Amino acid sequence: MPRAIWSGVVSFGLVSVPVRMYTATESKELKFHFLDRRDMAPIGYDKVNKETGKSVDPDDIIRGFEVSKGQFVELTEEDIDRLDVELTHAIDICDFVSIDEIDPLYFRKGYYLLPQEGAEKPYRLLAKALQETGRVAIAKVVIRNKQHLAAVRPVEDTLVLETMYYADEVRQPEEAPKPQVRQPEIEMAKTLIENLAATFDPEKYHDRYRNELLDLLKKKAKGKPLPEPSEDEGGEVVDLMEALRQSVAATKKKRSAPARRKTSGAKKQKTASSRRKTASRKAS
Repeated sequence: MPRAIWSGVVSFGLVSVPVRMYTATESKELKFHFLDRRDMAPIGYDKVNKETGKSVDPDDIIRGFEVSKGQFVELTEEDIDRLDVELTHAIDICDFVSIDEIDPLYFRKGYYLLPQEGAEKPYRLLAKALQETGRVAIAKVVIRNKQHLAAVRPVEDTLVLETMYYADEVRQPEEAPKPQVRQPEIEMAKTLIENLAATFDPEKYHDRYRNELLDLLKKKAKGKPLPEPSEDEGGEVVDLMEALRQSVAATKKKRSAPARRKTSGAKKQKTASSRRKTASRKAS
């Protein structure tokens, strides 16, 4: 488990549960560097004045906000202290809601909340109560000088805090065209969905692009031959209903194959059992 990034209390009513916060996810995205073509040396990041192009000493760099085009206002630590938002180490629960009411679009990043020493029982009590009520806690929390909206929910026996976007941070989609869809097409699409239905297993999904790119970079570093670039043949325009029909047929075959193997295996076991019984009767 990595080092805790935050510690405080989960507070609801008169109850306080001391917890430590740990990052629950990590990005596996490949990170690239800018290099000098002449000697392959990394290019450094310099803080320069955009007006003069000259480097700026770290002591002369301040924080500011652009209130209008080209007009900046400095923001100091004293200004932050004037805010009427208390930067407490508390996860203040505002409401308990059903998770079905929250669109996944609002979720931002997940963190594990683990109990501090001596807080195991109230921690367990909160997790168990959330499990049995089917509710999640909507809370406010300040992390790294920024107030977040968050949801606290149990995952098995562990509490997870997921930061959320505020309502004004979620953009509304543009109105999309709504062509007429025939009922037979809907029914065929529903059949295809049911044929592809499965239990969610995150272990079965892999970042194929990242893995292949990493493999290519390793081969290139060792001077091994690289595969030929793939050519985009373009997508063939097909009849929607025919495409659905072919997809349903293909998925139906895939689903029926394991069932046939299972039935075949059962028949073989039954046949073998019958033969053993017949041989036993003859022997007696």
